[in-house]
Amino acid sequence: MILRTERLQLRPWTAADLDDARRLWGDPTVMALLGGPLSPERIEERLARELASQAEHGLQYWRVQDGDAFVGCCGLKRTDDPDFGAVTELGFQLLPARFRRGYATEAARGVVAYAFERLGVPALYAGHHPENDASRGVLHKLGFVQVGERHYAPTGLMHPWYRLQGGAA
Repeated sequence: MILRTERLQLRPWTAADLDDARRLWGDPTVMALLGGPLSPERIEERLARELASQAEHGLQYWRVQDGDAFVGCCGLKRTDDPDFGAVTELGFQLLPARFRRGYATEAARGVVAYAFERLGVPALYAGHHPENDASRGVLHKLGFVQVGERHYAPTGLMHPWYRLQGGAA
């Protein structure tokens, strides 16, 4: 277990979670603003990258559950930004049945606290599709401030890019 919030448990993905990975990253609604659903092969590759990131950096977009119910993922990854260098990025994706229940905000708030308090990360970064009002709202609630735009290859678009300085959430 990485962390718990009031309702949620975040833990690393395992190879045994492939069916839930398929449900999440293969869902057209979940992936609509992220470049479209992933093929079965790309889902396996994505899960393998999450497992490798956890092994190498202790970070991934962790699996999120509410009791026994799979909710989605939320977590951190290392990424390179042309303006800011190597940064830690926050991200989250939820199953459609879990939308509009406050899960994204709750999970992301827990991950932000984990990043600043336990990992000592000085700042977090995050982005979203320009039409994703829900993700924009979550980032604003958490105190993220837009610092520019970043090209996101899967959509071919410039996505708003945000930063949250340590201790701000």
